[in-house]
Amino acid sequence: MLEVHELTKKFGGFTAVNRISFEVQRGEIVGLIGPNGSGKSTTFNLLAGMFEPTSGHVMFDGQPMSGLSSSHICKQGVARTFQIPRPFRKLSILENATLAAYYGASEPITKGEAERRAHDALSLIDLPRDPAARVDGLGAAGLKKLEMARALATQPKLLLADESLGGLDETEMAQAAQMLKRIRDERGITIIWVEHIMGVLMKVIDRCLVLDHGELIAQGSPSEVTHDPRVIEVYLGTDAQSVQQQVARNASSQDT
Repeated sequence: MLEVHELTKKFGGFTAVNRISFEVQRGEIVGLIGPNGSGKSTTFNLLAGMFEPTSGHVMFDGQPMSGLSSSHICKQGVARTFQIPRPFRKLSILENATLAAYYGASEPITKGEAERRAHDALSLIDLPRDPAARVDGLGAAGLKKLEMARALATQPKLLLADESLGGLDETEMAQAAQMLKRIRDERGITIIWVEHIMGVLMKVIDRCLVLDHGELIAQGSPSEVTHDPRVIEVYLGTDAQSVQQQVARNASSQDT
């Protein structure tokens, strides 16, 4: 579904992303991890059209995507969430999702169709569809859900989920992770997920990409990546053993 070849982004003399190449297959959940400042958000911004690459190219569903506007890319079927939710607080929850449905439509749609897509997204995420339900009544977990619902209302083929667990407690994190898995399993949406909470991330993803200083230093299954010496050195550190144990438990439960 997605082919990234030699993708590079420079800001003046600083190289934020340096010639990274990878592929994402249809139906996968792929984790994108790395230390702070490793280039994860820049990569998302390049894929979503917020930044134009300095060099390299991106193909989505066999079509070139590099250099297209973010609105055009969204209409092609790529949606993203943001680390910090910023809903339209004067609009209701339903209106927020409806507006997203209008934005993501590849051709003009009626108000009724936009509201139907919004209802569908809110139902999948388990948020109220009552027109009177207000954004101000949502806590941290609810705002994260609304961010996800707005992305889903655009009817994406590929979802870029940016730190969907930030600010959540342990129970909410587990629910959010299962929500992403349900989005893939029930709707067939391919997902690339940036996340720092390794124990939760590794329960859900099929493959993992690891960035460090803008370079792709490892990619593979959760087990392969968590045992990679360079990944342990630059990212997992003292957490390596606990993450490896979590990956082993996940693999054991799947076999069972």
